[in-house]
Amino acid sequence: MNRNVEANFFPQIVESIKEKACILIIDNNRDFAHSAKLALERTGRYFVYEENDASKAHQTAQGLKPDLILLDIAMPEADGGEVAARIESDPTLHRIPIVFLTALVTKAETKSGLQIQGHPFLAKPIGIPELVAGIERYLPVHAAF
Repeated sequence: MNRNVEANFFPQIVESIKEKACILIIDNNRDFAHSAKLALERTGRYFVYEENDASKAHQTAQGLKPDLILLDIAMPEADGGEVAARIESDPTLHRIPIVFLTALVTKAETKSGLQIQGHPFLAKPIGIPELVAGIERYLPVHAAF
């Protein structure tokens, strides 16, 4: 007997998305991603989901459809540029803003207006006030609650 089972991997998200902007953090550094998630959620403005496996990032973004993606550049499975390209080539995701997070640039370079592959970036290490400011700068207007 064959049965199809649908699984909703994001059940807790449904109610949260209605009230808050949804942020997806894609970073293989679990400690950074989790601490950023907790700190951002404490602001009361965001629902944050973290993905630590770059090879699953596109699938996670498809299921979540976040308002903004924070994407680490240097990851072992696939670099952030490859992940961004996959997301941008997806017609259902291509309008989602991507902000790179990287330790490969300085804070001064961040303020210069330069972009990486056409995307803004934030320098690591980053404090929560700077991270929130960066999110607010690039979050689409319709997603700001």
